[in-house]
Order: sequence, then C-alpha cells, then structure tokens
Amino acid sequence: MSKTQTKTGNPFLDGDFGAMMDFTKVTEQFNVPGVDSKALVESQRRNIETLAEINRVAFEGARAIMQRQGEIMRQAMEETTKAVRELSKPGKPEDAMAKQAELAKQAYEQCLANARELAEMGTKSNTKAAELFSHRVTDGLEELKGAFKHTNGAK
Repeated sequence: MSKTQTKTGNPFLDGDFGAMMDFTKVTEQFNVPGVDSKALVESQRRNIETLAEINRVAFEGARAIMQRQGEIMRQAMEETTKAVRELSKPGKPEDAMAKQAELAKQAYEQCLANARELAEMGTKSNTKAAELFSHRVTDGLEELKGAFKHTNGAK
C-alpha cells in the first residue's frame, strides 16, 4: 500500500492480515451483551495449546514406534543370520527339519510379541491424546457456559 492510499479498515483490502489474528480486537468489535468475549478468546487459546500438546503426544508416539520398528528389524536380521548359520551346519536331514521347525516357531512367537508391543505403544499414545482432547472439550464447554453466565450476572 502506498503512502497516498488510506486504510479502509478491512484487513483484506488493506493487506493487514495481522489485525485479523488479534482475536481480542475482533471479538471486541462484535461486543455482544451477555457474552464475555475475553473469556471466549482465552478458551480458544487453551484449545490451541491443547491441540499443540495432542500433536506433540502423537508425534512422540509415532517416533517411538518407528524407533522400535527399526530395533525389531535389526534384531530380526541378526536372528535370520544366526538361523542360516545353524541350518547350514552338516547333519542328518531329520535334525535339520526339526531345527527348522523350532526356528520357525521362535520367529512366529517373536513376531507376535513384537506386534503386540507395537500395538500397545500405539494404544498408549492414542489413549493419552484422546484423554487430552476429551478433557479439553469438557473444559471448553464449561468455559463457554461460563462466558455466557459471567456477564449475565447468573453464576
């Protein structure tokens, strides 16, 4: 905007998008009797903080799962190498088949244990995020109710 142009008061026309982000000023423009706009803005701030915390919890959970998957992969490669060495040793075919069956059983049990562990990690992370969300919704609804009661004199 050049120096000769005047501001219209419209942030879209003036290119002043920062003004749109000041929610306190925006809510003051729409001062509705019986509504505590500052309380509503504060409630929204807490919503954003909670959303950031939920995202952090989800990210940390996903990171921990990926890290554990990497560890599982490394362990699986070590176990595979060890199994190939065991099966390469000379001996009776019956002994080799028994050894193969035992190794397959161990691999299957380890696979189930790993899948269970990863599922529990995901469940723990998701549960924590859901609890944060649930508490914020409950608190937000109470805050909303309070924002309307506060200025009406009904407490």
